[in-house]
Amino acid sequence: MKNEKGVVKNVEIEADNILFFDMDGTLIDTNLANFLSYKDAIQSVINRDYVIQYNPIERFNRTTLKTVVPNLTEIDYENIIQQKEKNYEGYLSQTKLNKSVVDILIKYYKKNKTVLVTNCRKDRALMTLNYHNLTDKFSDLLFRQTFDNETQINKYENAISCLGLSAQNVIVFENEKQEIEYAILAGILTNNILNI
Repeated sequence: MKNEKGVVKNVEIEADNILFFDMDGTLIDTNLANFLSYKDAIQSVINRDYVIQYNPIERFNRTTLKTVVPNLTEIDYENIIQQKEKNYEGYLSQTKLNKSVVDILIKYYKKNKTVLVTNCRKDRALMTLNYHNLTDKFSDLLFRQTFDNETQINKYENAISCLGLSAQNVIVFENEKQEIEYAILAGILTNNILNI
């Protein structure tokens, strides 16, 4: 299997393959909607006009928030996170499908087991999938899982374990280097991981 960054080519999928799709940045580009949701949340909670530049190749996240707005109180930080989640629905129109990955999902969802394996929270993932009419294209939907101390678990290891699958039959569509490393650690064959 070979692909150019962002474009899937020459995917050989057999009947016994299980397809794992990451959502953010892989199946759907949600970076701009995520950024705008954070930007509005920061302005509404802090009541100051911060100049925050959109970077399409780096996802704005909680770590970025603490860098961009230093010295946040814990209450303001939590309020921004909550407000960001509320704002997201208003920016769904700023999300875009990755056509080459969605085409594979559409082509194989009736023939193969297709699984959403995402670190996205359930509410936002379902909202995004529903907006793009993709929810019913998955056999299973697996969302963000964390330990009690908020440490994320290996989403691929978790999916294989929860669904009782053989890692050798899994094909992964993923865009994040760290998550690709986790897929390898979960026993998924390197040739079966497509870096989108």
